Amino acid sequence: MNLTEGFWDNKYKNNKIGWDLGEISPPLKTYFNQLKNKQIKILIPGGGNSYEAEYLFNKGFTNVFVVDLSITALNNIKKRVPSFPSSQLIHANFFDLNITFDLVIEQTFFCAIDPDLRKNYASKIKDLLIEKGKLVGLLFNAKLNEDHPPFGGHKKEYLEIFKPYFDIKLMEEAYNSIKSRQGLELFFQVQKKE
Repeated sequence: MNLTEGFWDNKYKNNKIGWDLGEISPPLKTYFNQLKNKQIKILIPGGGNSYEAEYLFNKGFTNVFVVDLSITALNNIKKRVPSFPSSQLIHANFFDLNITFDLVIEQTFFCAIDPDLRKNYASKIKDLLIEKGKLVGLLFNAKLNEDHPPFGGHKKEYLEIFKPYFDIKLMEEAYNSIKSRQGLELFFQVQKKE
């Protein structure tokens, strides 16, 4: 599978981004609204157009970082939110990052990477999180595609991937998904093991 920088950038250039809601997903909005510490350092990997980053930034969270292979997607964020710090829009491969965060937000990145990389993803997230850092977000709880993204999966599989590195705090069907994803998303919170 050739999920290269060019592959993803062309998706954004040609607006072939069916996973993009055009707004923040309701489960993440609900989660963000209860966060109190606006100084926490947050990463959104494979963030794409990242309405989540825009929402957080506009709510006063100043340490929000987005990493993506698509420069077009990152430029889209900058066009929508000109005051968003360019240094926090990272044009790179997620697996090459080497800075740490308090919180990582999962929103359609896990389902976009080759399923063979999922254990590497979990290990990398562990490395990117500070002690007791959290990974929070959404995972598809459905069989989707086998030969191209989005790649689905199921709770049992995800638990096997995350349990070696994280304490599972929550992994349940999202109650407030958008209509087209109702019954297809798991909202989850995991915390880096000590």
